[in-house]
Amino acid sequence: MLSTVLKMPIGQSDFGLLIRKNYHFVDKSLFIQALLEDSADVILITRPRRFGKTLNLSMLRYYFAKEIDNQETARLFEGLKIQKAPETIRQHQGKYPVIFLTLKDLKFSTFEETYQNFCQLIAFLYEEHRYLLAGEILSTNEKTRYHAILEEKASSAGINYSLKGLSQYLHRYHKVAPIILIDEYDTPIQSGYLYGYYEPIIKFFRTFLGSALKDNPHCFKAVLTGILRVSKESLFSGLNNIEVYSMLRAQYGQYFGFTEEEVQDLLEQAGLRDQAANIRDWYNGYQIGNHTVYNPWSLLNCVKEKGLLKCYWLNTSDNALVKECLYRSGLIHKESFERLLEGKTVDCLINENIVFSVLQNLIQHDSVILSFLLMAGYFKVVSVEYTEQIEPECQLAIPNREIKILYAELIKDWLVEGQNRIQVNEFLNQLLQGDIEAFEESFQFLLENTISVHDLSKEPEAFYHGFMIGLTAHTQFHPNYCLRSNRESGQGRYDYLILSKDSSKPTLLMEFKRVRPNKTHSSSEVNDLLEKTAHEALAQIENKIYYQEAKQYGNQSILMIAIAFCGKQFKLVYS
Repeated sequence: MLSTVLKMPIGQSDFGLLIRKNYHFVDKSLFIQALLEDSADVILITRPRRFGKTLNLSMLRYYFAKEIDNQETARLFEGLKIQKAPETIRQHQGKYPVIFLTLKDLKFSTFEETYQNFCQLIAFLYEEHRYLLAGEILSTNEKTRYHAILEEKASSAGINYSLKGLSQYLHRYHKVAPIILIDEYDTPIQSGYLYGYYEPIIKFFRTFLGSALKDNPHCFKAVLTGILRVSKESLFSGLNNIEVYSMLRAQYGQYFGFTEEEVQDLLEQAGLRDQAANIRDWYNGYQIGNHTVYNPWSLLNCVKEKGLLKCYWLNTSDNALVKECLYRSGLIHKESFERLLEGKTVDCLINENIVFSVLQNLIQHDSVILSFLLMAGYFKVVSVEYTEQIEPECQLAIPNREIKILYAELIKDWLVEGQNRIQVNEFLNQLLQGDIEAFEESFQFLLENTISVHDLSKEPEAFYHGFMIGLTAHTQFHPNYCLRSNRESGQGRYDYLILSKDSSKPTLLMEFKRVRPNKTHSSSEVNDLLEKTAHEALAQIENKIYYQEAKQYGNQSILMIAIAFCGKQFKLVYS
């Protein structure tokens, strides 16, 4: 059965240990052949977190190095697809010195702490190749610099050029130019943006990476992975030999994430073939070029838990950068985001280059935030068209059920915090039960104790609409409810509909109106205006027959709700 047949490699990113300990391995070894056949000297592959980047780079390390930790590597690849590759490919196995550097743990709040920990990483890297100090391969000055790095006493210049220096020493010793592998290269840059030291961190890595990757005769090939493609102008300036493969390019698409064929084979072995449709709905849908792939982290966890469907990917990081971009953009108010939550698509020009230094200023633009969320794995590309414009025009959608739930959680976290989450659950239950008096009281509490409506929208009516969508977003995952927004029905377009498929629960049809009082209006006059506007909105629902769509679905119990707003004041009427 599952527990005795398949050993899931959850969190295991060391290829050698994975194979030796007999973990289940989805064979991606032909990635090696594709890489060797790529004419580019420096390759950057960007993919979302937990999509197998570290494991794939570890596989490259074991393939190209003759031995690691005093153990030969060749036997690790016995029975894998790469063994059937042409001899011109297989002759590269075990023939290169390898520099492997992962930056995935450089997530610190200051530049000083980041730099200190980076120096330690470089010291570990140099320790791995300590044999270079033996004999006369290095000059006296080179040995002095080598020892300074080992003892973490090197100057900033010594660290800046440490990667280039190590490649030169390895080339001289082995008489073969090494392969450089850098995993999650953008992690410290993201931290620099989040914690306010972007400029010094980008300046440092511009020198560190540029010296090792630009016109370096001591590097056979370099492969970098990350989530984002940091702008060439800000990081890879002058590096003309780099080829970038983002989520929009087909090459390498099948090697990060699991293909349909791989998943079906895995489910067959795990005895979960009868759950394939539900698993596909939850975790499939990522489009990379012409390849459609599953989220590998979620799929492996689902198999490990014997087919339990839940959000596994959500909890693999704090989503800090995604949260900041989403919250600061005010995206919940926008029609494009409403369409995406409803399962529709949006068209957008996608910028594949992320320039963190201007992200803060451009965050209000849909194209910027949608581009970032696409590269981070929160959207999928339905289609892409290259026109005369520099940026490709893409059709985007939310890839699967797991990501929809993630958005609902992020939106709820944005709208409310701490104990207010309990109030949201009560608010939603009251609304769905049709207990309008209790719902009205909870709604007043949420308006008074959550985000400021004045700070978050220049279009208050759109804000209230989006606020309600955010508070009720989880309803779309309930089999008895369907959410609709801004849809034509009867003789017009209603604001919001929560369509009930349960005859014992009402369908909710909602209309929102903003009240604009004069400065001379007294408090009682504002209340009167709210009352009048709410009744007019309710009459609009009835006069324009907005309930027609709901009745077409056979719903007889339709609760019509009209809400008039003025700041955090509102008046609610219903029938």
